[in-house]
Amino acid sequence: MNDTAFSLKKIAVAAFGPALLFSIGEGAILPIIALSARNEGASVALAGLIVGLIGIGSLVSNIPAAMFIARYGERLAMVWAAALSVVALILCLIPGQVWLLAVGVFMVGMATSVLLLARQTYLIEAVPAHMRARAMSTLGGTRRIGIFAGPFIGAATMHFTGLPGAYWVGIVAIFASGVLAYMIPDLEDHKPGAAGAPAAPKIVHILRAHWKVYCTLGFGILLVSALRASRQIVIPLWADHLGISPTATSIIYGMVAAIDVLAFYPSGKAMDRHGRFYVALPSVLIMGLSMMLIPATVGMWSFLIVSMAIGLGNGIGSGIVMTLGADASPREGRTQFLGVWRMIADIGASGAPAVLSAITALASLALGVLATGLLGFMAAAVFWRWLPRSKSQPQPR
Repeated sequence: MNDTAFSLKKIAVAAFGPALLFSIGEGAILPIIALSARNEGASVALAGLIVGLIGIGSLVSNIPAAMFIARYGERLAMVWAAALSVVALILCLIPGQVWLLAVGVFMVGMATSVLLLARQTYLIEAVPAHMRARAMSTLGGTRRIGIFAGPFIGAATMHFTGLPGAYWVGIVAIFASGVLAYMIPDLEDHKPGAAGAPAAPKIVHILRAHWKVYCTLGFGILLVSALRASRQIVIPLWADHLGISPTATSIIYGMVAAIDVLAFYPSGKAMDRHGRFYVALPSVLIMGLSMMLIPATVGMWSFLIVSMAIGLGNGIGSGIVMTLGADASPREGRTQFLGVWRMIADIGASGAPAVLSAITALASLALGVLATGLLGFMAAAVFWRWLPRSKSQPQPR
């Protein structure tokens, strides 16, 4: 590869197309899963659990997904992930069976893990090291764009077809993702059965060889993921606490998401030029401080300003989880290493809402929000201690 002549535009369709289409399909169904469960007679608690199954499916599938990708290659893994999701969404359309809806949502979470891990592995190999952060932040930004656009496409379809319309949008978008993935060739050394390919190391060997990285930077990534997941709950809950209308809350949330989306490419470029440390540290500090300022807001305008600061902090850290994982990953066993890395991040994302709920129940919402804000400062301490300051680009090992 001629690094100096490389451009992300040359691989844009192959690298980001399947992820964008898949995310549009996922975004179309996310807002209506709870409504579907309630329409099938589920309680509010059960509906909330079903919504959470998409994250649980991703969490438990990271390591199996890594093993599957290592054996069959990124392209076939994405095709099978799309096929699994299409079957899952068809199950969601079957009326009168809430358990089928739960199974379908869980399967979508499993497929999401496979697709994102496959794209991350592909980009590490296809993109030169000096552009790695831009590639990873663009992958993260592509997913955010899809999740942002999907609900609008689903809403437009539901206007004519009712609630099932969102699932049909998901089926069409994810099917298109699978077709596009099928048309994309594997990298030469990632084809199934490629000549000279070394035997894939076992997960236990990866854990033994890289436990220090997982316990240091991996812990920082867990905290970042927890902080990000918390913000998605804190913003609507505190808006309700202030008496802000649902419509105004949605607009605020959309503005926060817009800042998040706009910042992803500049974030990656800054990481490539100045080093990971000089983006990761400000990102978590801004998010942590802004989160701790949330309880001090007393009206819509102060709440809007602080919420947008949270979006800015999250946006400038776009791709940091995948970039640090890519930097730390070894050449042999890379997919397995990243599977464990994603599992650590998913543990943080899954556990944070539960911790926030527990603190809120035992004390108050304000104290719960303050506690989640501290996660940002804890992550900053981890990065200050273990994230290299070097501006030189990491090389594959």
